[in-house]
Amino acid sequence: MQEVAVLGVGIHRFGKTGDDIVGTKSVTELCRAAVEMALKDAGVSWNQIQAVAAASSRFSGGKGWGLNGNDIVEEMGSTGIPVYNMSAGCAAGGNAFNVGYALVAGGVYDMVLVMGGEVMPKGMIQTSGVEEATDPEFLRQRCIGMPGPSFWATLARRRMFDYGTTEEQYAKIVVKARKNSVGNPFARFQKEVSLAEVLASPYVSNPLRLFEICPVSNGAAAVVICSQAKARQFSAKPITVATSTVATVDFSDALPRGLSGPSPSGPSFHTESKAAVMRAFEQSGIGPKDVSFTELQDNCCYYELAYPEEWGLCAPGEAERLLEAGEYAPTGKMPINPSGGFVSFGEATTAMGVWQIAELTLQLRGQAGSHQVPNAKVGLAQTNGLGGNATAAILKR
Repeated sequence: MQEVAVLGVGIHRFGKTGDDIVGTKSVTELCRAAVEMALKDAGVSWNQIQAVAAASSRFSGGKGWGLNGNDIVEEMGSTGIPVYNMSAGCAAGGNAFNVGYALVAGGVYDMVLVMGGEVMPKGMIQTSGVEEATDPEFLRQRCIGMPGPSFWATLARRRMFDYGTTEEQYAKIVVKARKNSVGNPFARFQKEVSLAEVLASPYVSNPLRLFEICPVSNGAAAVVICSQAKARQFSAKPITVATSTVATVDFSDALPRGLSGPSPSGPSFHTESKAAVMRAFEQSGIGPKDVSFTELQDNCCYYELAYPEEWGLCAPGEAERLLEAGEYAPTGKMPINPSGGFVSFGEATTAMGVWQIAELTLQLRGQAGSHQVPNAKVGLAQTNGLGGNATAAILKR
């Protein structure tokens, strides 16, 4: 195995169809902008890219088959390079990064482009796109009447029961997130919101309000990765990929092990995410206390409290205190989503895992501007997606 480095990153600012950010751009146009930015940042040309790992979905582009990687190769120039199109729901970007990482680490290629982009349909994301009686996601929505926001609300309500979490504390996560995104040139929302404004937004599924659930967005991201030896030809201090991991849900997901209130051994509702993160710690030799900051998937504010506890970044039931004390801020002891997170960007499903890698790289370079984490040395990224997919990555300088 050879060491892998991130050489260049690119992000197209997130927005929605028809606004003054993305207008009516196609997914290929969004991706091309991100790819060109990444190539320029890396100081390489398109002809130097030896393979493409692309995140794809059913929502947009890819000739109707999710072939986003092939679309961008045709757009940039058909050089005959291999393309790997990956589909893993909201974890697709992290999945594509894992494939690119494996190709470089294994010595198959020296320089790989990883990219993802999305033009999202209006409304809340529908977790199942087909009426299939064998699909548990479809059955959950049809038989139980529980789409994504209702599921997240159930998790949020359980945490309120277990730890006494208040609606004001959930709202404070959004206030923190939007403050972080002010001045972030790639975020969709770059304006602060007050606690009163968050609490005044309408309920989507009690106790979660509109501002507390990430919207859908259009956006794209790309990274150029290469062997550490190759990277040193272009940069004196390239960012190292300590590891990249993938996991899927296991049989114990949501099984009640602690039935009488809060317990460190209580149920985990996302065993895939925990497995991916724990595997990343094990493979990299980096522990939770070594992490300078974390970019995690905050489909709703609940996850910013639950995930750090599940992964050992803090003790069970401690997240609310850390939030209240300002430790979640970029200047705090445990920065969570210093970029502003999904709630500030909106989710462009297949772009998110790649965007996180770009964000980690900018932080570790000291180029994150208004939301810079001081002296950031190690960054953790995590996504989870439809089908019980999850990814994690650790980058270091």
